[in-house]
Amino acid sequence: MNDIIGKFKEVFFSVLPIPAVVFLVHFTMIPIETSILIRFLLGSFFVVIGLTFFLLGVDLSISPLGSLTGSTLAKTNKLIIVLIIGAILGFFTSIAEPGLLVLANQVEAVTVGEISSFNLVLYVSIGLAIMLALGFFRIFYNIPLYKVLLSIYLLIFGLALFSSREMLAISFDASGSTTGILAVPFILSLSAGISKLKKDSKASEKDSFGLVAIASTGSIIAVLILDRISNADDLSSGEIARVSSSNEIFYPFVNIFPVYFLESIQTILPLFIIFLLFNIFAFHLKKRKFRQIFTGFIFTFLGLIIFLVGINAGFMDVGTYIGTNLVKHDNKMYIISISFLLGVVTILAEPAVYVLTQQIEEVTTGYVKRKVVLIPLALGGGVAVMLSVIRILVPSIQLWHFLLPGYIISLGLMFIVPKLFVGMAFDAGGVATGPMTATFILAFIQGAANAYEGANVIIDGFGMIAMVAMAPIITLQLLGWTYKIKLEHKEEKEIGK
Repeated sequence: MNDIIGKFKEVFFSVLPIPAVVFLVHFTMIPIETSILIRFLLGSFFVVIGLTFFLLGVDLSISPLGSLTGSTLAKTNKLIIVLIIGAILGFFTSIAEPGLLVLANQVEAVTVGEISSFNLVLYVSIGLAIMLALGFFRIFYNIPLYKVLLSIYLLIFGLALFSSREMLAISFDASGSTTGILAVPFILSLSAGISKLKKDSKASEKDSFGLVAIASTGSIIAVLILDRISNADDLSSGEIARVSSSNEIFYPFVNIFPVYFLESIQTILPLFIIFLLFNIFAFHLKKRKFRQIFTGFIFTFLGLIIFLVGINAGFMDVGTYIGTNLVKHDNKMYIISISFLLGVVTILAEPAVYVLTQQIEEVTTGYVKRKVVLIPLALGGGVAVMLSVIRILVPSIQLWHFLLPGYIISLGLMFIVPKLFVGMAFDAGGVATGPMTATFILAFIQGAANAYEGANVIIDGFGMIAMVAMAPIITLQLLGWTYKIKLEHKEEKEIGK
């Protein structure tokens, strides 16, 4: 019970700033319809309860499963088995990721079916599976992370030269969406399980991070290849779903419950089956440990249902409503300021952010504090959402104007910051773009792009997730740089004594 209360308090205070910003907008700039506002509050309640159960379930099931699987694969000492199993695990984890499903449905709707959600999810999942296997290969052969990332991003930028503007935005968005609420806890613990078996503790510590970063790049490459195969240079633009003005309060929650009940089963079931198979052939867990992980899967399943229902029935309408109406305001500084605030508070509410920051503190044995990581993560997310709004307001600014210099800076910083922070930073890029961003902020941005004259929903309505994914890579590496400078000053003082 104490664990549940502790999780509830943590989730409550992390989600609370989002309603605070929404009410600030409601009372100062844009009065929100009463029915929409009540649904938002009800949705916020569901989000808090859902995240509490989900995160508790992750601690009991997903994280131990990843760690046990990683250790088991490493003990086989057969690279081909590790690569094959790694690819299979990556595929099923990605194909069930809620954030990716949300993005794929949005892409299909906005492109009027020219890019089907099934094809997008399939290509992205295959890409992630292949790159996850590459991540295992890197760990086994002690290949420096920065060399792998540099090579991958050179390939990505090469493919991007021949990509359409629309698919460039969608490809980077897919990268952020696929490493969310389910994939991140599993991949992080999987990485830690393999790297802990190394005799060199420093190498083990560094290899605990970076696998999420490598895996997520597969999504970008896969979508850019899909672009060339489908020749989707001129996509038809549809409209985003309009906010319902119905006075019904509970109906939207009841109406979508069956959909997300089935989606949650599809999300959790593959990993549960993997757990059962591994337990039969490899783990051979004692009854107590088995019951603990089994209970954790139940908590994860229930929490995911409640969370998805709350965020889709309560959050998305408010995001679309605020974006649609705020962009019409005469003073554009209002929407720029609000977008920054929304970006900050949404990053703080992302469940995968909690998982990553917790692991950073554990792996570094408290050297890098969780709260110290959260601040640059949140600020980076705020700046990214703000720049996405500026891109809507100034149509001449294109996504690559931000991404190209941003990734040049990110890749350049790899050579001067401690290597531990490189893995953390690139992992954080995927972690920051979970279901909160893929629903609430995506709805906000697309509402603004749909309502602003001169903007294009396909070009300007996507790319925000890409920006949010890039920002933490820069901010956390800068954090690592400050740690390095402080350590050097400390060593100089000790020598001086």
